[in-house]
Amino acid sequence: MTKTGFVVANLFRKKIRTTLTILSIVMAFLLFGLLQSVNVLFNSGADFLGTARLITQNRLSFTQSLPMRMMPEIERLPGVAAVTPSQWFGGVWQENTQLIALAVDPMRFHQVYPEWQMSEAQWKQFADTRTAMVAGRLLAEQYGWKVGQKIPISSNIFPMKNGSKDWTFDLVGIVDGKDEEWKRQANQVWINHAYFIEENQFGANGAGIYLIKLKKADDAKKVAQTIDAMFENSADETKTQTEKDWNLGFAKQIGDIGLIVRWIMFPVFFTLLLVVGNTMAQSIRERVPELAVLKTLGFSDGSVLGFVMAETIALCAIGGLIGMSLATAIGLFIQQKAGAQFPLNVDWSVWVAGVIAILVLSVAVGLMPALRAKRLKIVDALAGR
Repeated sequence: MTKTGFVVANLFRKKIRTTLTILSIVMAFLLFGLLQSVNVLFNSGADFLGTARLITQNRLSFTQSLPMRMMPEIERLPGVAAVTPSQWFGGVWQENTQLIALAVDPMRFHQVYPEWQMSEAQWKQFADTRTAMVAGRLLAEQYGWKVGQKIPISSNIFPMKNGSKDWTFDLVGIVDGKDEEWKRQANQVWINHAYFIEENQFGANGAGIYLIKLKKADDAKKVAQTIDAMFENSADETKTQTEKDWNLGFAKQIGDIGLIVRWIMFPVFFTLLLVVGNTMAQSIRERVPELAVLKTLGFSDGSVLGFVMAETIALCAIGGLIGMSLATAIGLFIQQKAGAQFPLNVDWSVWVAGVIAILVLSVAVGLMPALRAKRLKIVDALAGR
C-alpha cells in the first residue's frame, strides 16, 4: 500500500463519522465563500476608481440637494477640469426591481466620465432629447432593451407634475465601459437632468451630488479642502471626498460589511474547529496501538506526525474545496438570476482566502493530535497506558 492509500484508508475507516465531518466543513466553506464574495462585491466596486475624481455632497447627507449655482463656482477652481450634477432618481423597473438611475447633464457627464463609452452621435442625442435615457450594456441585455424603445420607469422618490410616478423615457444609447473593470459596472441608467428638473413635482432644481473631474489626481486633497472652505458657514455646507472614498462610505451606510462577515464567520469556524478537532483527536485515540506498530516497523516519529497531518489536511481540503466549489456555482446562479443588479462573483481572491482558511484550519485541528502521535512511546502504547 502506498503512503497516500494508507492516509485515505485511515481517513475513511469510520465512514459515517468522516462523512458527517466533511459535510460540516462543506457547509462552513459554502457560507465562507458566499459571504466573502458579498464582502468583495461591496468593496471592490470602488477599487478601480482611484482619486482622479471628487464627489461633493451636502455636509449633512447626500439626500440634501445642493443648489445649481454651486456648479460654476466649483468649475472655476484651479485644478478642476469638469463638473456635472448628479441626482438619485429612485428608479423602479416593472413591479419592484430597483434600478441605479441617475439624472445627469449629458455632455458634462461625458467629460467627467470618459470611461463610459458610446458613439458621439448618441451622446449628442442624449443631450438634445428632453426625454432621453441611456442604459448600461449589462442592464440593457438583461431586460432586452433596444435603442429607440420607450422605457417606462417609475420613481419611488420623484412624481411627475401630474402626480404620476410613472415616467417614460426614450432609450437613445447603450453605454459600455472602456475595459473589463468598467464593463462590469455597466448596470445603471442615466436620464437627462434638464428634463428631470422640468417635470418633477417637487420642483427640485439642484443636484444630489456634484461629480468633479480633476486635471491631476495629486490635487485631490487640496481641491477638496478648497471646495469645503468656499461653502463653509453657508446654508449649503459641503463635504468633498475622492470618488473611491465616497463609494466606500456609501456602501458602509448599509453597515460595515467586512465586520459583519467576520462576526458571522467567527462562531462558524470556532464551532468547526471543535467538531473537526474532536474528530481527529478521537481518531488518534482509537489508533494508538496501530501507531505504536508503525513505529515498531521502523517509521520515524516525523513520519507518524506526517501521516496524521496529511490525514487532517485531506479531511479539511475535501470539505473546503467542495464547499468553495458549491459557493462558486451558487454565486453564478445568483448572478444569472439577479443579473447586473447583484453581480455576485466568487472570484480568485475569494478562492485564495478559502485555500488559506483550509490550511489554517488543518494546522489548528491537526497539530495537537499529530504531536501526540509523534511523542507516543511504543512500550506505553502497546501496554495500553
